[in-house]
Amino acid sequence: MAEETEEDFVVESMHYSRLLLAVDDDDDDSSHKAFNYACTVAKVYEVPLGIVSVLETGDLNIYQSLSPDMLSDRRSEIVAHLNTYVEKAQAFGVQDVQPLIGEGKPARVILEDIAPSFNPDLIIVGSHTARGHSHIGHVASEIAREANASVIIVR
Repeated sequence: MAEETEEDFVVESMHYSRLLLAVDDDDDDSSHKAFNYACTVAKVYEVPLGIVSVLETGDLNIYQSLSPDMLSDRRSEIVAHLNTYVEKAQAFGVQDVQPLIGEGKPARVILEDIAPSFNPDLIIVGSHTARGHSHIGHVASEIAREANASVIIVR
């Protein structure tokens, strides 16, 4: 079979049917930009949007990780943030929005737990901005490298 050349190639419309947005509870700026993009795409294409946030248990010190109250408080904060995102997406016009929460290392949880069960064909993440420089954070970079779905990193 001969390879297709640019002259033979036909442009085809490409649409995503299920979006997964990863938001970082510690980086509102990049999360808000990625959220705006995800809501726009989900609304225009009328597709489901999952919004995931991960409780980074590795960021907790030993006393925090052993305190059931501390973990419960952090989970409640993340659930509240996710619910706010869901309400804002619905108010914007996204019809099908689902909050998703995980615990552990964000990239691993998203790649190994959340994405396989939610089954997105597009994952959207924000990039961190620090001291005037935009760079792809380690979570976004790992997701982009290892995800089975397409990944868009929003600046």
